[in-house]
Amino acid sequence: MSMNFDQVFGRHRLRAWLWVVATFIALCAFGVARAASVQPLEIVTKNGVHVFSVEMATTEQEKETGLMYRKELADGKGMLFDFSPEQEVSMWMKNTYISLDMVFIKADGRILRIAENTEPLSTKIIPSNGPVKGVLEVIAGTAQKYGIKPGDRVAHPLFNAH
Repeated sequence: MSMNFDQVFGRHRLRAWLWVVATFIALCAFGVARAASVQPLEIVTKNGVHVFSVEMATTEQEKETGLMYRKELADGKGMLFDFSPEQEVSMWMKNTYISLDMVFIKADGRILRIAENTEPLSTKIIPSNGPVKGVLEVIAGTAQKYGIKPGDRVAHPLFNAH
């Protein structure tokens, strides 16, 4: 059985078209999912209100991966880990190439503890030292730069406003 030019190249065009459509759909789905997970977060300090754009880590996979393998994190960006309900948590820096400040936040939005300038690629355990509902990871030096201290309030829908 022989095929003519249009039959042979028509199939290849169809496959190419299907590949383009599938790739487009996958990229759109990734972009929408990623965009939907970025939210504003505010920290109220003695120096004023500081606004961050945070990626949400809510699933077990997102919480396990966190900011691993990233080579940079811009000032004003971060990741907020949802550990609902409030509980003692421990973090580490395994496979994390950039130094971070870890802000441990109670259910009422008050900062319990800050682990500043964490050591990249370390497996040293960084405990919350008390029950928390969330952990905010931002680039190292952020707490010092903005005067963020334990007791300061975090405004975000994850935390109950009192």
